[in-house]
Amino acid sequence: MPRIPSARRPTSSVRRRHALTTSSAVVLLMTGCAVVGGFDASAQSRPEAEPRAGALGTLSLPASSPASPSGVVPLLPALFAGASPVPSPSPSPSPQASRSTARAVVPANRDTLLSAKLHDTMASTSASLSVAVTDLDDTSRARYGVKAGRTYDTASIVKVDILATLLLKAQDEHRGLTAAEKSYASSMIRVSDNTATDALWGIIGGGGGLDAANRRLGLKDTTAGAGGLWGLTQTTAPDQLILLSAVFGEESPLTASSRSYARTLMGRIADGQDWGVSAAGKAVGLKNGWLPRSATGLWDVNSIGEVTVDGHTYLLAVVSKGSVSMASGISLVERAAKAAVSALATTSA
Repeated sequence: MPRIPSARRPTSSVRRRHALTTSSAVVLLMTGCAVVGGFDASAQSRPEAEPRAGALGTLSLPASSPASPSGVVPLLPALFAGASPVPSPSPSPSPQASRSTARAVVPANRDTLLSAKLHDTMASTSASLSVAVTDLDDTSRARYGVKAGRTYDTASIVKVDILATLLLKAQDEHRGLTAAEKSYASSMIRVSDNTATDALWGIIGGGGGLDAANRRLGLKDTTAGAGGLWGLTQTTAPDQLILLSAVFGEESPLTASSRSYARTLMGRIADGQDWGVSAAGKAVGLKNGWLPRSATGLWDVNSIGEVTVDGHTYLLAVVSKGSVSMASGISLVERAAKAAVSALATTSA
């Protein structure tokens, strides 16, 4: 995969009840990718000192790639607030508790169990990792590596956020997406096209538009990349879970038709992009991102989405940085996704 001195911006039931409800510019080297989560760095004209953020994507790495009513999703910030990765012990929800029990308490052992399941994996790498998972059927949840003030480059997973912002904008204007916006959105999500992302970044009002939409969506620890570097948007795994909830949940600032549209695009990712959280189960919707950093030679690799396993539906967000290669980053993300689902399945058995 060629290294390019100028980098650009990066690169995805009747169970969705509750909306489960950050940036220093660094020199990047991006690689092009016509598949999910990839970057197209070839068109970037800025010098390396002012790179465009790249996105992360699939295993296939072509040289280049080609798409409201206000409201707040209040739950996830409450569920995942705080610097401690392990919540205080509290009783489990009763077996009769429905998915609508938004504030169902969580046994501390879920975070502890996830940490234990990731012990060997993390002992074998110098990379940093954060995970957040929730079961939409019983509202159980777990997280790992969530520390106050620690954020991760989004790379191309920000494209889901950009899409949500575009849909909110159209809702506010009481209109559907234009033909051009639909074309850009499809290319941005399905094949992780950066040119399409650039176009939509302008349409939504850039970083200011993204930040404003995120306040409505309930993302409190996500900050748009400065200077148009959308791939350097900073985020956390819990915030990405809030975003996923806005898309795959039922209580959301996004209308039912907007959510359906976003789900459809995330469910039709191009071939070769089925790595990441999909390793934990059958992917319902997916978006991946990867980003090689020129300053360190190390990789950011991220994956977010919804998967189904043994009749349960999970929202999963895994963000990482510091892998020695894209392949090792993918392996790390996939092991983390499997561990997260396993932790919830074990404690609910």
